[in-house]
Amino acid sequence: MTETPEKPLLLVDIDGVISLFGSPLLQPGGSAGASSTPGPTGSFHSIDGTPHFLSATAAAHLLELHQDFDLVWASGWEERAEEHLPRLLGLPSGLPFLRFERSPGRTNAHWKLAAIDAYAGARPLAWIDDAFNEACHEWAAERGAPTLLVQTLPEDGLTSREAQQLAAWAQEQQREPERA
Repeated sequence: MTETPEKPLLLVDIDGVISLFGSPLLQPGGSAGASSTPGPTGSFHSIDGTPHFLSATAAAHLLELHQDFDLVWASGWEERAEEHLPRLLGLPSGLPFLRFERSPGRTNAHWKLAAIDAYAGARPLAWIDDAFNEACHEWAAERGAPTLLVQTLPEDGLTSREAQQLAAWAQEQQREPERA
């Protein structure tokens, strides 16, 4: 009997991937007339007193990607992701989340590497974030397991372009054991 391979991990940042910012369309009273492309769909929510535009488009893509990946929250939101996002966006509940060491000056995704490495071990992983830096790319290139970094634009978040890239990569990973 052939063992079903484990799905790759999809490490999901929230700010700039699901919670969008920076686009005039996302400002209260913003007009779609300022752009020739339709903006993301979603809604504004106050989370712990901070306003967030949560992308329903990104949520729909994550629901589809959940078929090919084990989703993990990789965000400074930590447990707050579980407290808010399943209820507000219809995302699966009970997803694991990473905890990060607190240090000043966390301005790029490199502050996430130790926690990601410890959680993922030798599993293939894709990581979607809006704030990669050179340390992230070096880490990904040096990992012994397949690793894909997918960067989003914080005003667009997870779009069909990134979702298609992630789905194709996950399906490729699922075929890899057959070739061995």
